[in-house]
Amino acid sequence: MGLQLGDIVPDFTQDAVGGPINFHEFIGDSWTVLFSHPKDFTPVCTTELGQVSKLKPEFDRRGVKVVGLSCDTMEQHMGWIGDIEETQGHALNFPLIADADKSVANAYDMIHPNSGDVMTVRTVFIIDPNKKLRLTLTYPAPTGRNFEEILRVIDSLQLTDSHKIATPVNWKQGEDVIILPSVSNEAAQEMFPDGWDEQKPYLRVMKQPK
Repeated sequence: MGLQLGDIVPDFTQDAVGGPINFHEFIGDSWTVLFSHPKDFTPVCTTELGQVSKLKPEFDRRGVKVVGLSCDTMEQHMGWIGDIEETQGHALNFPLIADADKSVANAYDMIHPNSGDVMTVRTVFIIDPNKKLRLTLTYPAPTGRNFEEILRVIDSLQLTDSHKIATPVNWKQGEDVIILPSVSNEAAQEMFPDGWDEQKPYLRVMKQPK
């Protein structure tokens, strides 16, 4: 059985660009995004690391740490980061783990041999301050990730952790939300005094709480 939602993620200590990381200490009391890459000096990975470096202020604003991983050596990482800045226009500004022994990749089930090779697939792990896994997304190696979607999911997770609500399809920050079916109308009236639109007894739509 692999790592599942709600599990406490495995701890590890590994070298990284920026200094060694003990992962549970690194998480601390923050939300964290760990995302893996098949290999250094590969085109899609280069664009992804540049994009996350560009978006890092958005992650910071949400109190989210980001950390990348590739199953190559620190020496290879240090050569690669120059290419990232040169081609993407953004210097790497977050840790990049060197997992040459694949110990982290194996602990997190990042290697899917049936996908065609034994490199890590493009997996995203969103981890909450309790070190519990809240989301995984796995992409095939040729397909780049959409980190705007990762930010959208973080917004949803942080909001729904704070209120007894869910976010509907394609929801974005500031749009209407849904009251959880487990909340009675009586309880909802106390929680959400501004009211809601009851489209069905199980579908009560309301403005996003501030």
